[in-house]
Amino acid sequence: MMDRRTFLGTLAGGLLTAPLAVEAQQAEKVYRVGILATYPVGPFLRDPFVAALRDLGYVEGQNLALDIRSANNIPERVPALAVELVRLNVDVIVTGGDGEVAAAQRATRTIPIVMMPSGDPVRAGYVASLAQPGGNTTGVSFLSSAVSAKLLDVLKEALPKMSRVAVLWNSANPTKVFDFDETQRAAQALRLTGSSIEVKAASELETAFTAITRARPDALLIIVDQVLSPVVRPRIAEFAMKQHIPSIAGNSGYAAAGGLIGYGPTGLEVYRRAAGLVAKILKGANPADLPVEQPTKLELVINLKTAKALGLTIPPSLLQRADQVIE
Repeated sequence: MMDRRTFLGTLAGGLLTAPLAVEAQQAEKVYRVGILATYPVGPFLRDPFVAALRDLGYVEGQNLALDIRSANNIPERVPALAVELVRLNVDVIVTGGDGEVAAAQRATRTIPIVMMPSGDPVRAGYVASLAQPGGNTTGVSFLSSAVSAKLLDVLKEALPKMSRVAVLWNSANPTKVFDFDETQRAAQALRLTGSSIEVKAASELETAFTAITRARPDALLIIVDQVLSPVVRPRIAEFAMKQHIPSIAGNSGYAAAGGLIGYGPTGLEVYRRAAGLVAKILKGANPADLPVEQPTKLELVINLKTAKALGLTIPPSLLQRADQVIE
């Protein structure tokens, strides 16, 4: 028969170990984060995103598992991949672009979605507002329509005699229609003649290159998105160099890929902000109440090696404003 002291000791021991058991169960939970992308998810995206989550306490192989679904540059595959992630019952879906946001929202209205990033999610109807997204979607936006207009200002400063510009963009992306419209307005204000070069998939790039060559522009402007992604931008930069066409894109990394000028948010900041939102959701936050975040800085990067190869002299005033000059 158990005496009173033995019973109390057993009870006390049980009370002490119970919280420890609960903590152990919580520590063992593995959160599943789905990544939905049109383009191949290489180290340029995966590594900084995983590193940012690690800094927030979510370590792959311990309490974090990534379910990556890439359409390998075939946009038509994205909706089915979104449905696949929903069937896996992931805790969060992280989208690599606007087309992926739309596909994820069609696939689920309950699983949280984090945009990484979106061009203009309010005008596209993905969220009710930046401050109060509503629904199951939040994330990062860099309001690319405003950036697209600024690209022409930078390009005109670099090439004062420019009169014709070709604009390469994905016409199948609804938010890029806004970007193109803003670019057109900016071109008219600068009295530039613009040529619309439309692509809907990376497989159409060679056809687009032929159209650009025929247009004989003084410069090329790339409106970036999930089709005109970091994976294909080196091809675009190489083409522009061969055709002796100065080029600019709405992402600071484009200059490092060989383009003349990159102007826009850095991928690192976008991934870090998206990871922060994912962490808040995994801790119980409601995406409807998490404001859509925006990069705090747009970086101007100029590739002087490319400029020299093109026989261009970049104005000192523009070089002084550059955040980075590649020599």
